[in-house]
Amino acid sequence: MSRKGAAKLRGWIAGIAAGLAALCASAAVQAQTPIRFSLDGRWEGTAAPFAVAMEKGYFKAEGLDVTIEPSAGSREALMRVTAENFEAAVADVNGLARLLHDKPETGAIAVMIIQDRPAYAIVGRKSRGISTDLASLQDKKFGAPQADAAYAMWPVFKMANAIDDSSMTFENVGMAVREPMLAQGEVDAVFGAATTSYINLKSRGVPVEDIVTLLMSEHGVEAYGSAVVVSEKFAKDNPEAVKGLLRAILRGFKDTAKDPEGTVETVLVRNDLARKDVELERLRMALDQNILTPWVKENGIGGIDQERFAKALDQMSAALEYKTKPKAEDLFTDAFLPPAEERKIAP
Repeated sequence: MSRKGAAKLRGWIAGIAAGLAALCASAAVQAQTPIRFSLDGRWEGTAAPFAVAMEKGYFKAEGLDVTIEPSAGSREALMRVTAENFEAAVADVNGLARLLHDKPETGAIAVMIIQDRPAYAIVGRKSRGISTDLASLQDKKFGAPQADAAYAMWPVFKMANAIDDSSMTFENVGMAVREPMLAQGEVDAVFGAATTSYINLKSRGVPVEDIVTLLMSEHGVEAYGSAVVVSEKFAKDNPEAVKGLLRAILRGFKDTAKDPEGTVETVLVRNDLARKDVELERLRMALDQNILTPWVKENGIGGIDQERFAKALDQMSAALEYKTKPKAEDLFTDAFLPPAEERKIAP
């Protein structure tokens, strides 16, 4: 074959190869399963694992085209999934229990526990008479947002600690003004997530020594906290996609645990109002108090202790007077989780 013919042949081969590569790339893009994922709040430090999974391409590596959107809170996140506008979300597992009780036809289920210990808390100020003694709550005024997950757990907390709240005043306030009202002394304490209320008060200049945080998990409340919740229909139709979603999220948590300071940057670029020092403290607080608990370090993130989960449901059933006590399998499945050994996280 002449040199000219060989060159032409090489050109044809190169063209065919390029065409095949483009075809394969196009097929790969088409194969990406779209998932709309809702956070249970704004882009804050606690959302770093999800932002990391996005930034590092962990979702794409699992064949997923994931879009993540902030929300006004866990309730909105749940509604997005149950309305089938979103395939998955971070949401309060106890809020899911209440929703399933009110609407049994709700098609959502938790597939990965994020907060082994919930961040539910009553946060008050010493200067307003609040202390670590629960008796100090008597005769006090509380900022209690109706949509707040911590306030929703008040009946459980009250029952677990035999509290008579007849002398207490609960004011329904907006979540955005909750901490400002406490900082200004308009209320004595607020219900909220410790990672929200404590950090926000501190960032507003309230002295740390004046802030009292009563974690419900340290006062008899057995409940778990936030979880990855998915549409049951989506899970049934796309089980491998759900498994891939959880594998990618797990990688995000592992990276975040190893390097909180580095990974929090992925949140800052998504929230112009966020401050690194505030969000880093929020993230570290969540990792230490809520996520990387002794149980999780031993058993891996994402699963449940069946005995504890049963106790948590007993508490909720007694305090919230459910007509029918929810069952663990109604709320949670570990069918999509990676093996426990793979879910262990070393900070």
